[in-house]
Amino acid sequence: MARESGKEIQERLIQKMRTWQKIEDTSVSSTAKIMEKSDNPIIKMVMEIIHNDSKMHYRVQDMIANSLEKEAITMTPDDLGQVWSSIEKHIEMETQMVSYVEETLSEIEGRRMLTQEYLLRYLKADEMKHDALLSLLESVKKGMYPYA
Repeated sequence: MARESGKEIQERLIQKMRTWQKIEDTSVSSTAKIMEKSDNPIIKMVMEIIHNDSKMHYRVQDMIANSLEKEAITMTPDDLGQVWSSIEKHIEMETQMVSYVEETLSEIEGRRMLTQEYLLRYLKADEMKHDALLSLLESVKKGMYPYA
């Protein structure tokens, strides 16, 4: 069996991103319809969150495909260096926000505040996602600066 070329792998990745974008478009449409059908503020908020996330996913998928079809994306040590101290401060804020929501969750545990707990758990997961994104960026930085 012949090994795939880099070009074949890239073309398959582009195709996967374009297919995925169609699914994200369907998600955006679906969440909009659900928001129209419901008067419940929690359902509307959850659908709005997913709606906005799907739009962002589409943009990320577009960036991935375009970086292979049109123009490569680069990030230099200077790009990171210019903002790294601000990113470090933001990492601290994200950590603080996760701690804050964990503390708040423990305060309402067992209080039958199901809706509030549901929304707080969402906030915790989202803050943890932000922390993970920044940690991955730090991994990129360490790859650029192996002794940093």
